[in-house]
Amino acid sequence: MTLIASPPSTAIRPRTRRRLSPRRPIRLGFLLGPSLLLALWTLASATGHLDPRFLSAPWTVVGTAAELTESGRLQDNLLTSVGRVALGLAIGVPLGTALALVSGLSRWGEALIDGPVQIKRAIPSLALMPLLILWLGIGEGMKVTVIAVGVLVPIYIHTHNGLRGIDSRYVELAETVDLGRGAFIGKVVLPGALPGFLLGLRFAVTTAWLFLVVAELINSTSGIGYMMDLARTYGQTDVILVGIVLYGLLGLFSDAAVRVVERRALSWRRTLAS
Repeated sequence: MTLIASPPSTAIRPRTRRRLSPRRPIRLGFLLGPSLLLALWTLASATGHLDPRFLSAPWTVVGTAAELTESGRLQDNLLTSVGRVALGLAIGVPLGTALALVSGLSRWGEALIDGPVQIKRAIPSLALMPLLILWLGIGEGMKVTVIAVGVLVPIYIHTHNGLRGIDSRYVELAETVDLGRGAFIGKVVLPGALPGFLLGLRFAVTTAWLFLVVAELINSTSGIGYMMDLARTYGQTDVILVGIVLYGLLGLFSDAAVRVVERRALSWRRTLAS
């Protein structure tokens, strides 16, 4: 009896690489969470688990928003609020960036600027309101200043952190090729600090809407906050919810817009989110 041994298998199975990074981005994925909240709200209202006296149903809020739009109140107040936020960002973002550059590139600048900004960061903005009202009154100047000061802090913190995190080898290379101060800032500092600046900008745009709420609740005669405060006087929870939904949507889409800019400006990076 002859035994024929079968040849050993030499085929090597290709090794399947285990994917550890997240899958491809979901199209409009940032809307899924809010849509789920809306669905839960609708379900709870439809089944009677939510008392409409305390929280109006989504369809009531949509109907109220339509009525406010027809009367022109909603768009007028919205334009006023957007104008205040835009002006606050236009002042706070350049100021925060400039302070971060001075503080990040100079030891004297850091000694003079960093401490006051950290103190402001620790002080709640509501605590500053009485002082700002005494200095600036209750007009537009006070409201825009509150937003600008609130925006300044995240821009400064994240830009300064990004600037200080620039690899020292790039600085040595710039010194080796004898770059001037202006060229060093333009070719090394600003690109290196850009990721931190854009992260600060995401915080800044949402912070601006938060401070707008605080500013508009104080003796305003226009704006979304004024509309909500007036509705509180008359017990109109549906109008208050229209304002809250508007603030939420404005914050959500402002952040999404900055994310788009961030992805395009930092497309050269290969990160976990890529």
